[in-house]
Amino acid sequence: QVQLVESGGGLVQAGGSLRLSCAASGRTLSIRVIGWYRQAPGKQRELVANIDSFTGIKYADSVKGRFTISRDYAKNTVYLQMNTLKPEDTAVYYCNVVSTRLDNFWGQGTQVTVSS
Repeated sequence: QVQLVESGGGLVQAGGSLRLSCAASGRTLSIRVIGWYRQAPGKQRELVANIDSFTGIKYADSVKGRFTISRDYAKNTVYLQMNTLKPEDTAVYYCNVVSTRLDNFWGQGTQVTVSS
């Protein structure tokens, strides 16, 4: 099992920045993929960015050039630096882990609201 705790969400004006953090605990050595998804009201959950131990970093087209994902292996923490935020970035952001056994683990989510 992997436990995930997100932090860093909040309310920000358009054009502003936020940094999300996700601290992993438990069987962290089994992590193959770690990253972020988001879900806006009435929409499906979508990938924002992730880090795959085998294939590298992936970003959604909608956030390329604005968001940066990074991982601190010593702290078992993944970050999402979000710059030039837009109202359409408003969503609940979830941390996600896929283990080497392809089990999925999710955090509780953190709300990001971008006002226009």
